[in-house]
Amino acid sequence: MRSRNKYRLAWGRYQLDLGQRTLVMGVLNVTPDSFSDGGKFFEYETAVAQGEKLAADGADIIDIGGESTRPFSDAVPVEEEIRRVVPVIEQLAERVKVPISIDTMKASVARRAIEAGATIINDVTALRFDPELAGLAAELDVPVILMHMLGDPKTMQKDPAYDDLIAEILEFLADAVDRATAAGIRRSNIIVDPGIGFGKTLEHNLLLIKHLHAFSTLQVPVLIGSSRKAFIRKLLKDENVPDISADLPTVDTGTQATVAASILNGAHIVRVHDVAKTVATARIVDSILGVE
Repeated sequence: MRSRNKYRLAWGRYQLDLGQRTLVMGVLNVTPDSFSDGGKFFEYETAVAQGEKLAADGADIIDIGGESTRPFSDAVPVEEEIRRVVPVIEQLAERVKVPISIDTMKASVARRAIEAGATIINDVTALRFDPELAGLAAELDVPVILMHMLGDPKTMQKDPAYDDLIAEILEFLADAVDRATAAGIRRSNIIVDPGIGFGKTLEHNLLLIKHLHAFSTLQVPVLIGSSRKAFIRKLLKDENVPDISADLPTVDTGTQATVAASILNGAHIVRVHDVAKTVATARIVDSILGVE
């Protein structure tokens, strides 16, 4: 176990202190096809109700996305993505006190989402897909989450390979941080995500969690999103079964194991579907870390 670096994100009316306590980001997919809960919260009313539940369960951030980035997924037109997320963000911004992040790689979607009340940009492409997104984040002075992905959602799981997994992802994220600051984004507004499941094999994901402490050298907060992902399901399913449902209780138990290991190895924020269970897990692990 290693002590975590401590950081403070302060922007607009929000302030988040990271490192003393693990922050929990609740996932809200307003999509028909996300791998875990696709379709469950696609309707406006159910999405808003779920967002309120995530906040009530203890989420520190609510992450709203209108385009699935599961392996082999197709892109969603900009106007459709906006149609899905903006009404939900508008309602939740009035009903919850925690910051809302918009999970998008498109500047036009991010702008509309922030106008509606979102205040964080979560970009799985680390500002590589849309050249206008970095400038937008700098202009509006909002935090950004920069994630590593090998290829794109359509191709990332086609035989992903690395010569040196940790070193290559570390270099990628260091370059992403430099790219963000060069665009005018404050370093104190940057969070990095090694990208569990995005162009990684089962073994890659396990190694990332085991060696997560290596990313502390970037001197920015680290987010991990392992919740219900395929590597957990592969470890828990029977050999003769192709896959198991992502919302099985055993998969949630496996998720909590990855959450605990990630916190022990330096994660500042964990992105999950089941906030209530994760808040309990984080409280216990944080207490272990806090004992001298």
